[in-house]
Amino acid sequence: MSGQISWLIWFNLFVVAMLILDQAVFHRRAHVVSMKEALAWSFAWIALALLFNLGIYFYKGPKPALEFLTGYIIEQSLSVDNLFVFILIFSYFKVPSQYQHKILFWGILGAQVMRGIFIFAGVALIDKFHWIIYLFGALLIMAGFKMLSQKDKEIHPERNPVLKIFRRFFPVTRDYEGSSFFAKKEGVWFATPLFIVLLTIETTDLIFAVDSIPAILAITRDPFIVYTSNVFAILGLRALYFVLARIMQLFHYLNYGLCAILVFVGVKMLIGDFYHIPVAVALMVVVATLSVSIIASLILPKPAGPENKESPS
Repeated sequence: MSGQISWLIWFNLFVVAMLILDQAVFHRRAHVVSMKEALAWSFAWIALALLFNLGIYFYKGPKPALEFLTGYIIEQSLSVDNLFVFILIFSYFKVPSQYQHKILFWGILGAQVMRGIFIFAGVALIDKFHWIIYLFGALLIMAGFKMLSQKDKEIHPERNPVLKIFRRFFPVTRDYEGSSFFAKKEGVWFATPLFIVLLTIETTDLIFAVDSIPAILAITRDPFIVYTSNVFAILGLRALYFVLARIMQLFHYLNYGLCAILVFVGVKMLIGDFYHIPVAVALMVVVATLSVSIIASLILPKPAGPENKESPS
């Protein structure tokens, strides 16, 4: 146990160092992230995750390495759906492109802390109350079918209880104040709309964690593997966001693949005491499902809907 704590401390120090390097050097000045820059950073974070996976293979063995890779792919896949919602949030609040990276930076930093708490609490609960694993499995299956039934995602920040409470006790400026989260006017501190967007992102991610954390607990209950694979997945979200924001319309069948993955891992959890699905098989199912949904999106036309039908001339 002490060995794992030591590994986690070093891992978190590495993550903090990378985030400081990213924000203080590469994104010191607010700017619009180009497609080339976003792709470069996406590949960089994926490469770091794979190198870390290789380290796990040599130091902990092939089974933990396979669990990390499977968990990482599942979390990264589910994050894609989350990013679509982030795109809608930025559009709703009309966030200038040059400030979006800063919101994602702090939003993901907060998500890392919250998910860490969720992960260790989830593992502790399953160890103490085994029946909770069935609850997690059922929640994942319900989440999968709910995602399938939601054809068009909508956001309603005005219904967010956290924002309602915050606005009641803290004044908010009408307009953006550059890249600042807070601004002082006539001796009074105001929150800016940029901070409101950050709160929306954080509370939204909290809801996402309810689906994503049980999904990876279906693969392994090793806190170190669960935490590190989750963190690596969310660390690459900022760069991945700027890629998907430009090409999201291409993958119109990806949502079906994500639904299938959630249902699959939910079933894996429910039947775990009666039939154990090997991690290698789970990995192949996840990769195959993603591949089919991506290929289908590229070769098949988007299903006709009210928004896609041409208006009569």
